[in-house]
Amino acid sequence: MDEGTDGQEPRTTEETGPVVAVLERICEELAPRREGQVSDFIPELAGADPNAFGLAAVSAHGRCYSAGDDEAAFTVQSVSKPFVYAMALEERGLDDVHAHVGAEPSGEPFNAISLDEQGRPENPMINAGAIVTTSLIRGEESRSRFERIRAVLSSFAGRHLSMDEDSYRSEAGTGHRNRALGYLSMAGGVLEGSVEEAVLDYFRQCALNVTVVDLAVMAATLASGGVNPLTGERVISRRTARHTLSVMTSCGMYDRAGEWALRVGIPAKSGVSGGILAAAPGSFGVGVFSPPLDHAGNSVRGVAALEQLSENYDLHMLRIPSEPPSPVHSMTRAGGTLDVHLRGDIDFLAAEQVVSRLAEAVDDARVTSVTVELERVSGISQAARSLLTAELDDLDGAGVEASMSEPAVINEDSED
Repeated sequence: MDEGTDGQEPRTTEETGPVVAVLERICEELAPRREGQVSDFIPELAGADPNAFGLAAVSAHGRCYSAGDDEAAFTVQSVSKPFVYAMALEERGLDDVHAHVGAEPSGEPFNAISLDEQGRPENPMINAGAIVTTSLIRGEESRSRFERIRAVLSSFAGRHLSMDEDSYRSEAGTGHRNRALGYLSMAGGVLEGSVEEAVLDYFRQCALNVTVVDLAVMAATLASGGVNPLTGERVISRRTARHTLSVMTSCGMYDRAGEWALRVGIPAKSGVSGGILAAAPGSFGVGVFSPPLDHAGNSVRGVAALEQLSENYDLHMLRIPSEPPSPVHSMTRAGGTLDVHLRGDIDFLAAEQVVSRLAEAVDDARVTSVTVELERVSGISQAARSLLTAELDDLDGAGVEASMSEPAVINEDSED
């Protein structure tokens, strides 16, 4: 896990083009909406401009698009939770982390007293669970816990994130309910160390300043399996990214998580400053900012914008293709030699298609050798490699000489 994004990374955000036009059209259509209320339970948030509205998207290839108030800074608040959860997973592993915090939707507001029968907060996306997750992060001799958290969130964003001191002091001076949640978690035996220190570091992580482009880059890093598509740095493992997206899917939008999965279907996390981050796996990261919130604490315009993007531009994670794309670029035969050239990202389903095609092709007794060429393959999962290797071993055992080349760029999804 990279903790060393020290300076600002140069970014090129597209200013024109069809994707920018899509975002601008959504901003123009939704800007007149006046529903919702700006959050005031943290006093510093009450002064936010209710008309502010920004939208950004970053592709898995690292292309940035934005519209509206895309340079407006706001505090990340609860959108920080998935990233600190990911840190805890990297350091302690899934089983250890979930001995301290559950993984079930609470069906309650974000600041509810929501503990399971074991005394654990229901999940790491509500305040009680996030405070526990923060407590699991260790400081170092040369760097405090908060500075480690800031460094990792900065790596997700691809630039150094500053802290809003006024927001931190505002929450630290009024966040007594969060302190109560911390003490209840300590009484349940799941919060580690000092409650006050954990709560203050939680307030600090929530006070980090971001823009919608930052949120989109952070989301795209999750959507790309833990690699920041702008900097090329691996921030977390693919397995951790998968676990984090899973919890965001079921718990990221508080007591609207079920309706969100139905209507939007993109793993997401919202914050009371008006930000929403959404990560469409393998596709786009999206960031939205608009301060007025609905009764669940989610940005009204942000929810509407992501509903439109999901519905109109095929970002729902459960979209079903008309037919699986073929992984076979070409299959040629010269005498008894069969050459199979594969392409794209080879997962288990793609490998199954290849195995079936091979079985059909070598039914012809005149085939004496088979070569599977991977030079056009962008990545291959361990499951796919195992299946292809087993098929080639079977062919060898049947008297057909079989071999497989390596990809030009090896990008195996080992999830380690």
